[in-house]
Amino acid sequence: MTTTYVKWGEATVKLTWKSGMHPSQDHFVTSVHGFCFYKEQILLVDLNHRGWDFPGGHMEGNETSEECFKREAMEEGYVTGDCQLIGSIIVDHTQNELWDEKGKYPKIGYQVFYRMDIDILHPFNAEYESHQRILISSDKVADYYQDWHELYQEILVEASNLNSNRRN
Repeated sequence: MTTTYVKWGEATVKLTWKSGMHPSQDHFVTSVHGFCFYKEQILLVDLNHRGWDFPGGHMEGNETSEECFKREAMEEGYVTGDCQLIGSIIVDHTQNELWDEKGKYPKIGYQVFYRMDIDILHPFNAEYESHQRILISSDKVADYYQDWHELYQEILVEASNLNSNRRN
């Protein structure tokens, strides 16, 4: 379990990575993300107004977190594949003086992370919020991702190890 503090706008938020954990109630899941692998490379998408990122977003309707991730990976990166849970970041606003009780995020929420093994790279149509995609080696991700931090690095290492465990 690793903890770090990040600045989100003017707010300071505590983030704690918990491997293998998925919250028991989906209404505490604030977003779903993941690393998509294709032939030992990682997919990044260039999101409009945000820059390079890994696919992810918010759950819609009654979809599960895994269904959300698969939808987001298709919408942003035009990829499909098999998914495996990596774990969750606990997003803790208890020390955030700017947290709004009436806002859309709970005081303690979760960002769930998956690993996808891409089986199909569909034609990239840029119909949603991304305008390009790239496949890069995992050691280059921090060069592209603007807000890369130690938790993301730990999640990426775990995601990479999941593949090694599947082969053993």
